[in-house]
Amino acid sequence: MTDPKAARRAAKQARKREVPLDFPRAWAEFADPAGPDPGEEEAQVFRVDLTWLTSRWTCVFGRGCHGIRPGRAADGCCTLGAHWSDEEDEQRVLGHAARLTPETWQFHKQGTGPKGITEPDDDGEPRTRRIDGACIFLNRPGFPGGEGCALHTLALSEGREPLETKPDVCWQLPIRRTYDWIDRPDETRYLQVTIGEYDRRGWGPGGHDLQWWCTGSPDAHIGAEPVYVSYRAELVELMGPQAYAVLVDLCERHLSAPSGPVAPHPADPDPA
Repeated sequence: MTDPKAARRAAKQARKREVPLDFPRAWAEFADPAGPDPGEEEAQVFRVDLTWLTSRWTCVFGRGCHGIRPGRAADGCCTLGAHWSDEEDEQRVLGHAARLTPETWQFHKQGTGPKGITEPDDDGEPRTRRIDGACIFLNRPGFPGGEGCALHTLALSEGREPLETKPDVCWQLPIRRTYDWIDRPDETRYLQVTIGEYDRRGWGPGGHDLQWWCTGSPDAHIGAEPVYVSYRAELVELMGPQAYAVLVDLCERHLSAPSGPVAPHPADPDPA
C-alpha cells in the first residue's frame, strides 16, 4: 500500500515540475470543409492549437497520475464526479450503464438503487453521484473487476470507443472545445471553434487549487504518439472527419519543419 505522506510529497514535487500556464503556442485556422462557404454568414472556422495537439501528452491514470486532490491519487480526475453536458448526454450514459453488472461495476448496487446515478452539486447542477469521495463509476484499487472507470472498461470490452459510453466531459478531457462569434469588418461574422489544451484555467478559478494537473506536467508528456494521433477518435467526434483530415495535414507539416516545430510544448521531452 502506498504511504499517504510519501504520495503527498511526490505530488508536491510533481506540481513544481509543471510548466507555467503562459508560453508561446503555434496556432492555425481553417474554414470548416464541411460547413458553409467562408464568406457566408455563420460560416465556421476552426482555430487549433498545434503546440498542444502535436505534444506527447498521454493519460497516465494508474501509472504515475498524482490525482487532483491530496490523498486521492487513485481517483485521477474522477474525484469531482462528471457534470452532464445536457439531458441527452445523461440518457446516453445511463443507457450504457444498464449493461454493467456487479462483476464489472463496483458500485452497481448503489447505482441501481433508489438514489440512482445522478445527484446535484453544491450549485444544484446535475452530475454523476459520488461514492466515498469519487465518481460512482470509478472502480477502486483492489476491485476484482478491474480498477478505473467502469464505463471505459465496458467500451473496450465491447470493441467500442470509450467516447460512446462515457460522459461528454470525461472523454473530451484534456481537449477543450470552445465557441466564439467573430465579427468581421465587413459586418459579416463567423463561428470560431477553438480546439486546444484543457489546462488548469479550463477548470475556472478552482483549477489553480488542484493538487496536480497533467497537461502541464512532464510526468504525463511521455506518449508514444502525439495527441492528434492518440486522440483521433475524440477529435473526429469534436471536429468531423473532414476537418480532422485538415488538422492531420497541419500537424504533420508543423512537426516536419526543417528547423523543428515552432513553439513546441515546454512539457514535452527535450528533442536533443
